[in-house]
Amino acid sequence: MFRQRKLAALGAALGLLALAGCDSGGGGTSSGGGGVVSTPGPTPTPAVFTEGDAARLAKQASFGPTPDLIARIKQLGATAWVDEQLAASSSSYADLTTEVRRDFCASGDTVCSRAHFSRTPVAMRFYANAIAGSDQLRQRTAFALGQMIVASEAEVNSTAGIAAFNQIFLANAFGNYRDILQQVTMSGYMGDYLDMADSNKSGPSENYARELLQLFSMGPDQLNMDGSLKRDGSGAAIPNYATDDIKGVAKALTGWTYARVGGAAITDGNARDYSKPMIQVASRYDTTEKKFLGATVAAGATQEASVAAVVDAAFNSASTAPFVARHMIVHLVTANPSPAYVGRVAAAFADNGKGVRGDMKAVVRAVLLDGEARAAPTAAGGKLKEPVLLMTALARAIGFATDGYVFTTRDANLGQPVFRAPSVFNFYPDDFPLPGSTVLKSPASKLLNTSNVLRWHNFVYDWTVSGDANRSEYALDSGLPMSSLTQPLWATWEAYGTDLDTMVSRIDLTLFANTLNQAQKDALKAAATPITNADANVQARRRAQTMLYVAATSPMFLVDR
Repeated sequence: MFRQRKLAALGAALGLLALAGCDSGGGGTSSGGGGVVSTPGPTPTPAVFTEGDAARLAKQASFGPTPDLIARIKQLGATAWVDEQLAASSSSYADLTTEVRRDFCASGDTVCSRAHFSRTPVAMRFYANAIAGSDQLRQRTAFALGQMIVASEAEVNSTAGIAAFNQIFLANAFGNYRDILQQVTMSGYMGDYLDMADSNKSGPSENYARELLQLFSMGPDQLNMDGSLKRDGSGAAIPNYATDDIKGVAKALTGWTYARVGGAAITDGNARDYSKPMIQVASRYDTTEKKFLGATVAAGATQEASVAAVVDAAFNSASTAPFVARHMIVHLVTANPSPAYVGRVAAAFADNGKGVRGDMKAVVRAVLLDGEARAAPTAAGGKLKEPVLLMTALARAIGFATDGYVFTTRDANLGQPVFRAPSVFNFYPDDFPLPGSTVLKSPASKLLNTSNVLRWHNFVYDWTVSGDANRSEYALDSGLPMSSLTQPLWATWEAYGTDLDTMVSRIDLTLFANTLNQAQKDALKAAATPITNADANVQARRRAQTMLYVAATSPMFLVDR
């Protein structure tokens, strides 16, 4: 049951009401600008780059603002901080990519199975890095890429495979999109997930061919550079490909199978190595001429040449630039970008200014430094937090030290178990409509139903009001050898003592980018003031926990603008 009733102080309910009554902010002092005079786009950039501006950029480019992160962005300014992040590379799954045979674990050995045949170790690393890693922008970019190019534990339960597949996105987050497509195409993990592995000339599988075009590159219909549909004379959308194109791509991608652990024979099904690129089986490759998407692969061409032709055709499609551009904007900044914004980012994908197509550094820079990203928030701007970002943003706002395990026990219940999407279409589509609107989109709203709303609120309650360091879910898991511990760092809040104004200021900055008005600040203080305790540290902690609960269950926190 929703646990708001457990709060004894009437002020908490009043605070929640005050915050919920204004989900677009109001009364804030932050200009929302990016501090970059030369930022592309129609919106002038304010000359003064405020703490609130820095916090808004942190919402878009990290797993949640922290006081230290905000201070760093404020010190450098938007452009210099983004450039600093584009050079940062500390997160990795590479040490988790050693595959074992499918019969490696003894029957009934759940500890071994979880370590080698589940998402758990990789998801733990994901969350640990999201909370404490210094390369926040690389991680957010990789997370966004992994929600467009999906392979999931729901179908293939290899820890090493999950690690290697998602390492592609971490390693290439600021590389070239063509390299991402090439490496994903050859991934043994993806090969199993979408059936390219063991695709034979006698009956080519069309699954990967279809999703490569529909979801990973150009999309089903031709797009203008601003993301709008191209239409024929009758007003109908123009398809990007036809059935024959899919068949041609499928033929070109025949003749590959999994690498094998320990060099085992390719007939050994227990030795599949999902962590490595696939290997050739020449006898299964279709050597005939292949045509697709305006390209021709000559009869007798090598398997590598066929794959390269497929990747080039997908990468060079005129629709790929706006398709990728819109996805990155939707996942980092706003669910409803203007066509002009999409067009500017697509132009950066098409040419980074030096004649290079697909430069993800240029794309990410264009997404975050555009005038629309750095302008003051609007009622239609921003996006709903998805559960993963709800968890990480709250933990980072509180201050957490964690091995990531507690997040993996929570995310499925909240509707978004990372690396375990229910299908190749991810947890939600980019164009999911905002309920009640015929125009606006709200992708993460697909996860928002009555049950999940209650779960989200109860989660926030558990990690705030009920979130002392001795909480049982934070403890070491003896059945997980790689587990350490999770600890909320309440000492930093206890140090504020009776200074509620400073507590509120920290909440305003890290959760709301300094957009609370005075009435909302007063409501938070009113929720905390009745809480007393003979122990000064306990009193300060309880007050902070109550205010954080009220704040983090408000629409203003759940919607990032």
